[in-house]
Amino acid sequence: MKALVTGGTGFVGSHLVRALNAAGHSVRVLHRPSSRLDALAGAGYESVLGDILDDNSLRAACDGCDWVFHVAAVADYWRADVARLMKANVEGTRLVLHAAHVAGVKRVVFTSSAAAVGIRADGQPADESVPFNLPPKRFPYGYSKVLAEQEVREAVATGQDAVIVNPVIVMGPGDLNMISGSYITQVKRFGPLVPVTSGGISVIDVRDVARMHLAAAERGRTGERYILGVANYTHRDWLALIADVVGVRRPFLPAPNWALPPVAAAVDLARRFGLSTPVDSNQVRLGGRFITFDFSKAWAELARPEIDMRQSVRDTYEWYRARGYV
Repeated sequence: MKALVTGGTGFVGSHLVRALNAAGHSVRVLHRPSSRLDALAGAGYESVLGDILDDNSLRAACDGCDWVFHVAAVADYWRADVARLMKANVEGTRLVLHAAHVAGVKRVVFTSSAAAVGIRADGQPADESVPFNLPPKRFPYGYSKVLAEQEVREAVATGQDAVIVNPVIVMGPGDLNMISGSYITQVKRFGPLVPVTSGGISVIDVRDVARMHLAAAERGRTGERYILGVANYTHRDWLALIADVVGVRRPFLPAPNWALPPVAAAVDLARRFGLSTPVDSNQVRLGGRFITFDFSKAWAELARPEIDMRQSVRDTYEWYRARGYV
């Protein structure tokens, strides 16, 4: 098969390119002239210059492809302008779908996010059926992916073949832009002083995310969404795992739920004055909730993950250490 990967110069996209290489597929990567290609060093791919918001370059990139993996997105939402985020994530998805349709692409795999799935009130892991239920203005990234998924469903309703994958927090070597790798660097730097909130998260290794994208192209059901994850952790257990791997004392200072709103307000104030913060206020507000998910559908229909999170954290840490990040 010949596959186009948008966002192939990024964290998930570059690992997907390598997974496609390993499976014997030919790969085309759409990227801007200014894009850094470091993440693709040593990978096999055809480079096509363009942009997901440029219909002409998208059509040229899709021409002759069997699959399109639409991975490109504004993912560092705590650092991004909301208007730019919405345009890239929603309009970009619509344009990619249209270009793939015009080019006769057999299947589109859209990389959404678990942030587009709702949170259960009882704290139990949510599955693909739980609708997004956070305030859109406070959580624009998740809402942008909800709107992008609507574009996919509308395309499917008109006969286009597309599958949605929803990765949870992605770890692993190669996170050049420090999307999730800040967990590693902060625990290494601050050790026991990292505050521990009462909630929890879901995580997965980037190499499993790439493998499961390929599985979605091969055997995912048209129009379905699949949450990609390996494990759910409380924040305490997750930070303890990282501390053990990087060789520092485990974080132990509790951050009670009542303290999160004023901390979030302080983060908002700092950002209004132009100060950079490692998280945004909405991430702080969610610190006391269990943002966890049920992965059974993806495991049963696509593939079971192969990399446990201790190994993932170890590989991530070694990658950062080798490059001077920590």
